[in-house]
Amino acid sequence: MKFSENWLREWVNPDISTEELVEKLTMAGLEVDAFDFLGDNFSGIVVGEILEAEQHPDADKLRVCTVNVGDRSDEDLQIICGAPNARKGIKVAVAMIGAILPGDFKIKKAKLRGVASFGMLCSSKELNLGEDHDGIMELPVDAPLGQDFVEFMQLNDTEIEVDLTPNRGDCLGIRGIAREVGVLTQAEVNEVRVNSIEATITDVLPIELSAPQACPRYLGRVIQGINPSAKTPDWMVRKIERSGIRSIDPVVDITNYVLLELGHPMHAFDLNNIDGGIDVRMAKQGEKLTLLDGQEVKLSDDTLMIADHKKPLAIAGVMGGEFSGINAATKDVFLESAYFDQVAIAGRARQYGLHTDASHRYERGVDFELQGTAMERATELLLEIVGGEAGEIIEAVNTEYLPTKRSLVLRRARIERLVGFAFEDAQVEDILTRLGLELSANAEGWDVIVPSFRFDIDNEESLIEELVRVYGYNNLPMRKPVAEMTMYRQPEDRVWKNQMREVLVDRGYQEAITYSFVEPELQKKLQPDQEPLPLLNPISSELGVMRTNLLAGLVQAAKFNLNRQQTRVRLFELGLRFDNSGAALAQIPTIAGLIAGSRAAEQWNASADKVDFYDLKGDLESVLSLTNMSYQFEPTTMEILHPGQAAVIKADDKTVGYLGKIHPKLQQELGLEEESFVFQLDLEAISERQLPEFTPLSKFPSIRRDIALVVDDSIKGGELIDFIVKNGADLMTDVRIFDIYKGEHLEAGKKSVALAMTMQHPEKTLEDSEINAVMDTLIQGLESRFAASLRS
Repeated sequence: MKFSENWLREWVNPDISTEELVEKLTMAGLEVDAFDFLGDNFSGIVVGEILEAEQHPDADKLRVCTVNVGDRSDEDLQIICGAPNARKGIKVAVAMIGAILPGDFKIKKAKLRGVASFGMLCSSKELNLGEDHDGIMELPVDAPLGQDFVEFMQLNDTEIEVDLTPNRGDCLGIRGIAREVGVLTQAEVNEVRVNSIEATITDVLPIELSAPQACPRYLGRVIQGINPSAKTPDWMVRKIERSGIRSIDPVVDITNYVLLELGHPMHAFDLNNIDGGIDVRMAKQGEKLTLLDGQEVKLSDDTLMIADHKKPLAIAGVMGGEFSGINAATKDVFLESAYFDQVAIAGRARQYGLHTDASHRYERGVDFELQGTAMERATELLLEIVGGEAGEIIEAVNTEYLPTKRSLVLRRARIERLVGFAFEDAQVEDILTRLGLELSANAEGWDVIVPSFRFDIDNEESLIEELVRVYGYNNLPMRKPVAEMTMYRQPEDRVWKNQMREVLVDRGYQEAITYSFVEPELQKKLQPDQEPLPLLNPISSELGVMRTNLLAGLVQAAKFNLNRQQTRVRLFELGLRFDNSGAALAQIPTIAGLIAGSRAAEQWNASADKVDFYDLKGDLESVLSLTNMSYQFEPTTMEILHPGQAAVIKADDKTVGYLGKIHPKLQQELGLEEESFVFQLDLEAISERQLPEFTPLSKFPSIRRDIALVVDDSIKGGELIDFIVKNGADLMTDVRIFDIYKGEHLEAGKKSVALAMTMQHPEKTLEDSEINAVMDTLIQGLESRFAASLRS
């Protein structure tokens, strides 16, 4: 936001210097990027009049001008000038002998083609007052001869540029800056008096809000019979140009002036190019519009637009269309003043390669109560400068979608708790009231109503921040922090995330942190059965949806490392995934990982074998062992995983996660150079820990018995172990599989599973008869339950 200091001081004029003003704005959070004194770049320039302009005797493009500078010289000056517009009777900016121009260029007496020149006639570019260098500056005919040019052009001014944070859209106008300065310096703010303009004609246009969520309020006004040859007053040109906006024509300049003054964008249409009425609607996919800058854009259906009953007129809150714009022949105008929702406008300008003063403000939010004031202010200026007759203000509003003022509570105790000291009640009330907030006292503090222009104040902490900001960060008293040392309970039956991290890091993993936003196509490949939640205003198209699993970020991280000659990749991530399949969005804490490449780091005494399914399974078993619970790995089929190398992980018949090898076809589509294995677990499901119970150690010897069972290939080893443990007469202390055989001497579809069973009694030595009885019971049970037979 760039503005003229003189313009600001018309609104609020504290008794401080420019440097002090800049310091106060910066320390209050409105950081000043730069400030330039306009009149310091040159001196010795006065107002003059060309009395004669004759052709140079030896140069076709030069003129010998006789210039009157009033009482600045006893005689008229002879100055050689090459500007095509140098002619008799015009007032000009004259740099006399000894004058200093921008760039420390000093004017001296010179000869051009043998003719003496005693000065220079200046263009606006030569004085850093504009970009026009095709001719000399032409001053108003009433400009006083001999007057200092700095004084005449009111260049005793400073251009101040403030770098506002996105939440302070209320300061994107002189009114907002003045309000801040008034609060910071306790100076009176002189609001511009905006008069209500009575209608003198009955002409109106119908207005329809077809997209009320995006535009809940739209005001329009017909103004007829303006003077198309009128000129923008110099005072207005100076103000808008010193604010970084080029003067175009009176109607456009007035809408820009209101934008800069009040912070509210407006637009003016040529009334005669509007068919029927105004319809504020969403664009049709592929609809075309030629903008004011001549660019033709193809609109998407998420773009809010202003249209008439036949065609599009403008991209709402961004830029108008060329066909309906103001031109030199315009005599009838339709003024627009509307409230557009921030979300509806955010990103639309960038979508079409644009950035305008209007979109800059609408994206940050405008006052939803300011539309009428802006309309009256613009109407008043239009009638004053270009004449014409105004109709009634036409208002279309949908209160259901129009914002309302927020009501908040501010507590004294909370102020002291956050700031570190107590503000006096009078201080709180003075600061917040001057900021435009309405306060009413209650027992604990104040009930606060936030003004419509402060859409960034949405909680108690925001109110306290305002107090501190205005009070001055540098003025806060210094206090040593006092911390209460409290020992928090750490339940033993919880598995903490840091414990999981430590296990995986000990097994060679590195933790990754990736975006929660991912590329839509990549997410679809990694979870084709679930539709992700799209973002309304993504950072980029590559980060357009919320992730439904954690694999997208891990795959990209692994690919990045594999492409850079990393031969061993082991990554894991703890984070949220976003499930959009239910009635409401679910945010699910998740742990996921990926391994690829070599099983071990390269060394002389280790083989260069690649990782496989069982490497990942072993890593997961180490993590799951933290819970002291039993988990089952069951084969499964998933579209993203290799058939035969995929499993779900279950606890008490409830699925808690999965693991497997990425399907070869998907691996190729993802561009992964190595076979990769992935896992994902729900954190909540594995965060409970079964506490161990002490069992006295037996003093008596243990007995081991081995058996080999022939079972169907579909029988899982875990099922056999569970059956033996449950039916082992409480004597089994350990059961494990030490061999699995398939092939010769076995029927097709059969396998041999060799199990080692360790038995021990806590109070006596087991006898052979007891052991044999247990073994007979187990073998009979295994035959009955699994159709198992002892391998001979």
